[in-house]
Amino acid sequence: MDEHLNRLPADFIDFGRDLCCRMPGNQRREWLTTNGLGGYASGTIGGTLSRRYHGLLVAATRPPTERRLLLARLDESVEHHGESVALAANLWEGGVVDPDGFIHLERFRLVGSIPTWTFAIGSIRLRKRIFMVHGRNTTVVRYDLLQAPGPTTLRLKAMVNHRSHHQVTAGHPFDLDLLDTPGGVRIALPAVAGLGATELHLQAERASFAPVGVWFDRFLLPVEWSRGYDHLENHLHAVDLTLRLEPGQSASVAAGTERLDALDGDALLEAEIDRQAALLTEARVERAPAPIQHLVLAADQFMVRRRDGGAPDGASVIAGYPWFSDWGRDTMLSLPGLCLATNRQREAREILRTFARHLDAGLLPNRFPDETEAPEFNSVDASLLYIEAIRRYVEQTSDLDTLRELWPAIEEILVHYRDGTRHGIRMDPADALIAAGEEGLQLTWMDAKIGDWVVTPRMGKAVEINALWFSALRSAAEFAKRLGADGKAWRRLADRVEGSFDRFWNESAGCCFDVIDGPDGDDASVRPNQLIAASLHWCPLSEERRGRIVDLCLDRLWTSLGVRTLDPADAHYEGVYRGNQRLRDGAYHQGTAWPWLMGPLLMAHFALHQDRDFVLAALRPFLDHLKDAGLGSICEVADGDPPHEPGGCIAQAWSVASTLDLWQAMQAASRRPRRSRSAAG
Repeated sequence: MDEHLNRLPADFIDFGRDLCCRMPGNQRREWLTTNGLGGYASGTIGGTLSRRYHGLLVAATRPPTERRLLLARLDESVEHHGESVALAANLWEGGVVDPDGFIHLERFRLVGSIPTWTFAIGSIRLRKRIFMVHGRNTTVVRYDLLQAPGPTTLRLKAMVNHRSHHQVTAGHPFDLDLLDTPGGVRIALPAVAGLGATELHLQAERASFAPVGVWFDRFLLPVEWSRGYDHLENHLHAVDLTLRLEPGQSASVAAGTERLDALDGDALLEAEIDRQAALLTEARVERAPAPIQHLVLAADQFMVRRRDGGAPDGASVIAGYPWFSDWGRDTMLSLPGLCLATNRQREAREILRTFARHLDAGLLPNRFPDETEAPEFNSVDASLLYIEAIRRYVEQTSDLDTLRELWPAIEEILVHYRDGTRHGIRMDPADALIAAGEEGLQLTWMDAKIGDWVVTPRMGKAVEINALWFSALRSAAEFAKRLGADGKAWRRLADRVEGSFDRFWNESAGCCFDVIDGPDGDDASVRPNQLIAASLHWCPLSEERRGRIVDLCLDRLWTSLGVRTLDPADAHYEGVYRGNQRLRDGAYHQGTAWPWLMGPLLMAHFALHQDRDFVLAALRPFLDHLKDAGLGSICEVADGDPPHEPGGCIAQAWSVASTLDLWQAMQAASRRPRRSRSAAG
């Protein structure tokens, strides 16, 4: 089996005792594995739980939503010279660590996207690997006894729960209801807090099971404490498992919402390695640097199936782990990097078709909540980004059949934006620009809201919305031409928008107004939204103005882990993203840096200067970041102030997508012949 591991990147994210055995470094670094349904398993490399979202099985019971924590952890101990040596680590109320099994952790590696631990106890070497069965709500924990003086006993305490992954469990809400099954046990979990009853199946190789049924109280979740949320948790010690291994033997434990017909840990692991290796082959990155291979596998973690009642199963994108569901805006911004840069055109097509089915009055869903069936439509940009995603898809594939299928959705969007739709989204007939906004509502990607306070309301005519509007109209005119349809009306409207876009230019600042015609006039805040305009294929800005925008944003907004959302010289700037929800949301778009915005910045810079070396150097900190926070992935945000500490979700779709899109664009540029100065004219 180990020879198969050579097909996956395994040496880039590789830590020894200097980090593994010490807090807080081993708690800061988190691993993630997913199942293609929205379910996941996640934790720290040291083994302590630090978030409510940490657990070995968070099942998506209405894919990709309604995610529930079912198995929190398996606390391991090894029999050594007649004593029990704990390998697990738990953090309790008051900051007490007991046990501290990470002191035996000799090595942690991320092999592909499979977290892998090696423990050393005397002459015993035990390896643990965790992965999910793709397409099933099943997690597999595999133990390999690499070295031992003789037969070795491994004991596991299965800590069970049943709650939404957004909650914590207080009290003892249910009792153990267990039934023996061949090779395992079935645990019946009753309905709780709006979630229907379900089952947890535990199966194991070379194991015996013994029921326990004792609650362990007051696990401390320090990240939740730092974010101002409930931070103490109870778990039910449901079952003890005893595994007996000979040197060189392996055994697997599977936890799932359905019982496997037969547990074959070797076959399941080999299938997952084959699947990941195939993704690298499909993306044509087998010879790429290891960080790029990790990013291709990280991209896969966001790709999910969406089950829509009686409609055919579709495809979607989880915006970020661990707490986001699938969002329309995030999906469309991420599609080029997640799908097109990795040669997953089929999934791109499925995503575009899926969202077309949910179009309502010209609007794409902003998000599909975890808790309810009804999508939310409070977004002005998602529909326009949808048309841009179609443009990128057609540009790469020349798939006119899919374009023809989606053409009615494209026209529906444009007609409703022109004539008006909900939330005040409408074209101003005076200048053909799109205005949007209602009091108390956030419609653009800068969407932080605290109670009734919309932090960045951006009511009026936002710069990136109108750049996307112009791009959508130009794209529609080109689509119509390719389909033999009449696109003259969209071409004429695009010409009007291009002429009116000059209204956004703020000559005194050398950049664009962020919003014009707002309730308080024009907003001259220096923000990165103009970079979206400057980076579009159909750009309404002159090359000279694009260059001035890029230079200004490089000077004022650029950091090594993203682009700030507000100029530090602005009186409203907040450079640190931490604290309770009010403090964090108050900084979210008021100075916090976002990795995904490096995409528009560097794409615009490259379009102007054709400087690959500059772009690749700017990407280097992102690749180094794969060893920090969410291992193998890229975080949601970072502090605007140095040293730009990562924050938010440990793995964000558009952060990963933007980086992959840039890297592939630079690879494509390297294959194009350089133009001589004379040929360039």
